[in-house]
Amino acid sequence: MTDRLKKQLDFALEIDKEKNIFRQTHLSNHGRNENDAEHAWHMAIMAYLLREYSNEPVDIGKVMLMCLIHDIVEIEAGDTYAYDEEGKKTQALREKQAKEHLFGMLPNDQASELMALFEEFEAYETAESKFAHSMDNLQPLMLNNSNGGSDWREHGVSAAQVHGRQDKTALGSKELFKVVDAIIDANVKAGNIKDE
Repeated sequence: MTDRLKKQLDFALEIDKEKNIFRQTHLSNHGRNENDAEHAWHMAIMAYLLREYSNEPVDIGKVMLMCLIHDIVEIEAGDTYAYDEEGKKTQALREKQAKEHLFGMLPNDQASELMALFEEFEAYETAESKFAHSMDNLQPLMLNNSNGGSDWREHGVSAAQVHGRQDKTALGSKELFKVVDAIIDANVKAGNIKDE
């Protein structure tokens, strides 16, 4: 076995640990907590299915790969809940260290490629990263809505907090943001999201 292949296989095995990182979001129909790998897979499929609603033309393969790798760093950095203001203070540093270590396991060319793709996603500047972020916002929103807003109620999340995250969906897809906005409004009216 070549050194390159060994590094690639070691990385492939290492990222299996993403299945052990559980999120605050529950699976649809009041299922168990979703893990990061399920979230990434779901986002990637959604991106492919919904690509026609992107504000700009996108390289859908690139978007899907962004979706698949964006939370790999959480293997070491842990999941930071979208509304955990304290956790967000250290999130960037934790994820930077994890990115360098985990992607650094790969051969140099692939390490550089995936680190650049992760950084592009985080920068939120390209059409691909904006659309990938739209999926990152829409996917848990859909699951939470399917569960009667139970995760929002459990954490006492306010409309301002949800809008603070979800309004950025419009940067990637104005059409999908209409759906997002309607879901938020319905959950505020139902008392699942605090109207503050």
